Amino acid sequence: MQTNRKFLIGMLTAVLIILLAACESSSDGSSAAIDKPSQNSSSENANDDSSGTENASNTDMTETDNSDSGDNNANEKVDTSNDVTAKEENPDTNITASLKEEYLKKLNDAKNKVEEMRKNPIDDTTFALKKVEGDAYDILDGLLNEIYGVLENQLTKEEMDLLRIEQREWLDYRDHTAKEASLKYEGGTMEQYEYVRVENNLTEERCFELVEDYMK
Repeated sequence: MQTNRKFLIGMLTAVLIILLAACESSSDGSSAAIDKPSQNSSSENANDDSSGTENASNTDMTETDNSDSGDNNANEKVDTSNDVTAKEENPDTNITASLKEEYLKKLNDAKNKVEEMRKNPIDDTTFALKKVEGDAYDILDGLLNEIYGVLENQLTKEEMDLLRIEQREWLDYRDHTAKEASLKYEGGTMEQYEYVRVENNLTEERCFELVEDYMK
C-alpha cells in the first residue's frame, strides 16, 4: 500500500511539474507577442519622423529655389527698365523718324492710288478724265498742305522763313509750267484737263522733296 501511495504521489508531482512548465512557456509566448507590436510601432514612428524630416527638407529647398528665381526675375526687370529708360531719353528722335516714314508711306500710297484712278476712269470721255484729275488734285494738294503744316512745327523760325520763300517760288513755277503745257490744247476740251494733270504731277514731286529734304 505504501509503495502504491509513493508511486501515485510521484506521478502527481511529475504531472504538476509538466503543467507548470507548460504554463510558463505559454506566458513567455504571450509576452513576446505583446512586445512585437510595440517594436513595430516604434519602427513606424521612426519612419514617419524620417519622412517628415525629408518633406521639411524638400520644402526648404523649394522655398530657396523660389527665392532665387524671384531674385533673378527682379534682376531681369531692372535690366528691362533700364532699356526703357534709355529709349525714353531720346523720344524726339523716335517721333520724327516715324513721322518721316509715315509720310513717305502716305505719299507712295497716294501715288499708287492716282495711277490706278488714271488707268481705270469711268469711261473714255473728256469729262471722265477731268473727273479723275480733279479727284487726284484733292488728294495731292491735301497732302502738300499737311506736310507743310508738319514742317512748320519741326523747323526753326529762320528755316521756315526760307522755306516760305522757296514754296512761293515753286507755286509760281508749277502754275506757269501747267499753263504752258495746256496751251497745246488751247480752246479745246482737253486744255483744262492737261493743266490739272501737269499740276498734279508737279505737286506729287514737291511732296516727296519736302519730306525727304526737310522732314527730320
